[in-house]
Amino acid sequence: MSDVLFNLENKVLTITFNRPEKLNAIGKTVTPVAIERIREAVTDPAVGAIVLTGAGRAFCAGGDVSQMGSKDAGTESPQESFEDKIQNQRESHALPFLLHDIPKVTIAAVNGHAMGAGLGIAASCDLRLSSEKGKFGTAFANVGFGGDFGTTWQLTRLLGESKAKELFFLPDIIDAQEALRIGLVNRVLPEENFMGQVKEIAERLANGPLISYRWMKENINLSSHVDFQTMLDKEAVSHLRCGQTEDHKEGVAAFMQKRQANFKGR
Repeated sequence: MSDVLFNLENKVLTITFNRPEKLNAIGKTVTPVAIERIREAVTDPAVGAIVLTGAGRAFCAGGDVSQMGSKDAGTESPQESFEDKIQNQRESHALPFLLHDIPKVTIAAVNGHAMGAGLGIAASCDLRLSSEKGKFGTAFANVGFGGDFGTTWQLTRLLGESKAKELFFLPDIIDAQEALRIGLVNRVLPEENFMGQVKEIAERLANGPLISYRWMKENINLSSHVDFQTMLDKEAVSHLRCGQTEDHKEGVAAFMQKRQANFKGR
């Protein structure tokens, strides 16, 4: 059985971390495979949205602690230099970057523990939907690490500098309701039929005005790095570009006719 499972249905690509016995800890059998499929999805017209989740009782417990001996923790060896280790880490970091950057909506369906790098993966998605059993924590201080997979960047922007420092320095595990209260997750959904509810939201997005979503995501990602005037100029371009789409015309027609819009993603 593969350590990563893929399912494409009704324009929703679901990626499932499939190492339940390891709480879906990531490693060399997980990240490269997921990265490759997400890159393919960028230009695949059959994919409108991407959902990430985990098999069993965890979303992703982060790195595999059982492999964090001296060889993998950063001590140089004749086989692999420190620079090689850095390069490997950077290649793995393509996963959170793609989730944050690609022009399609990405959703973390957090069904259980999202810890360390798993928290970084969830935080890098556009939306985080948690079941009532969702658990969240940075965990890095527990094993003497500094934080990776975009956690310092994402948590600072999602929660603010002070709260991000608290979660890193005091790596207590927080539950789904606390994660919702502080703004770490967008919604907490009932445990019963959790994935069914996620699927309903994902299909709505995957079959929505995809060009509009693309520009919305790009603009929001850009907004924290540029001044207001630059953002207004960017919005002028993107807003009028969306006005040229078939989906815009369909949306206007549906509004005038008081019916549900039938978007085609073009």
